[in-house]
Amino acid sequence: MDFLRPLTLADALAAKAEHPDAVPLAGGTDVLVELNFDHRRPAALLDLTRVPDLHEHSRVDGRVRIGAGVPYTRIIAELGADLPGLAMAARTVGSPQIRNRGSVGGNLGAASPAGDSHPALLAADAEVEIASVHGARLVPVKDFYLGVKRNVLAEDELITAVHLAPATGPQQFSKIGSRNAMVIAVCAFGLALHPERERVGTGIGSAAPTPRRAAEAEEFLAGELTDRNLWHAPRALEDSVKRRFGELVARAASPIDDVRGSAAYRKHALAVMARRTLGWAWQDYLEGSRRACA
Repeated sequence: MDFLRPLTLADALAAKAEHPDAVPLAGGTDVLVELNFDHRRPAALLDLTRVPDLHEHSRVDGRVRIGAGVPYTRIIAELGADLPGLAMAARTVGSPQIRNRGSVGGNLGAASPAGDSHPALLAADAEVEIASVHGARLVPVKDFYLGVKRNVLAEDELITAVHLAPATGPQQFSKIGSRNAMVIAVCAFGLALHPERERVGTGIGSAAPTPRRAAEAEEFLAGELTDRNLWHAPRALEDSVKRRFGELVARAASPIDDVRGSAAYRKHALAVMARRTLGWAWQDYLEGSRRACA
């Protein structure tokens, strides 16, 4: 097995072009496990840990650009105020040691339906920055996933960053597992309110072949909030609205039975999580509106 260690992004892209079968190695929290259990034996590893460009975050055209190698701990500490949903999801990832190494770029590269960052990225309308020696492109995260552990990357491309707009409204994330920490999600749900656009964003994890949005649920809730003028004059949401939102989120999932949970349980859990996260997010919105009027 060859071990490639570029020191610049240009060198990393050139190495990937020359060795398209090389597996990128950033935090190693997925790849090294697969190597240790002999589930994968690639011809080459492309170590990206010494490429500075991948470990920085910045503002680009008013959006937050997070390098693919920025670890979860830095997202929590440095970007939590701008990206609360992603920070909430990051706090649920593994142990402190895993959060020190793992990154959103690695999560996207693995493209596991159970990846913790995916629901938050979907709810926030993130875009994935992808590059090769031929140039860079931005892919909406909703179009990034192709199947179980499959994504749109060409064989000579690397994930270089993810772009998200700073939150303009409350965001929430909820995850269910067999225990409270260091666990793969049985299912997960992300929610973001976008009052400036009168839009609602959602993200479902570990309940379909790919992470996905609940489009019907988004349209229903946004329509209710607009028709009742709740974006501009917020008041308590009726239980029937929360319940219907949960039903539509569950309807958007297509889970399977596996060792972590049944399909029926996942649908039930998603409905509950959707109702609860909506309740938490709307309470934050109400309180923010009251403070603004005080």
